[in-house]
Amino acid sequence: MEQGPPASIRSLLVLGGARSGKSAYALKLAEAYSPERLYLATAAPGDEEMAARIARHRAERGRGWTTLEEPLEVARTLGAEGRSGRVIVVDCLTFWLSNLMLMGRDPGPAVAALADAIRALSGPAILISNEVGMGIVPEHRLGREFRD
Repeated sequence: MEQGPPASIRSLLVLGGARSGKSAYALKLAEAYSPERLYLATAAPGDEEMAARIARHRAERGRGWTTLEEPLEVARTLGAEGRSGRVIVVDCLTFWLSNLMLMGRDPGPAVAALADAIRALSGPAILISNEVGMGIVPEHRLGREFRD
């Protein structure tokens, strides 16, 4: 059986390309760590395809997971939901950051709040993000800001 994160780990970042298996890997780690698991979803169902994808992923996680959908207030949710013995998987920081930017919010304060929330956790969090800086320079300003 694959081991979860060591008990002394407060947070773990799973980073990789889009559709590379990051979420599946993070879920296996969390399942090995604790029977009490929270999946903090940051994606919003903006269209039918995305809604179907979200529903499929929820079904694949199964009954051993509690799911909260929070596209913007990740730090606040971590603070409210984190506790000893409960592992939280945040999937994913890429969607969260794009949600903030598309709302016209400066991501700097939200990133600082997330760092503070992670430091204050009494239980572990596994955070998932796409690697976005290794590709081409985006054509549009918002894409370049996001990559940076």
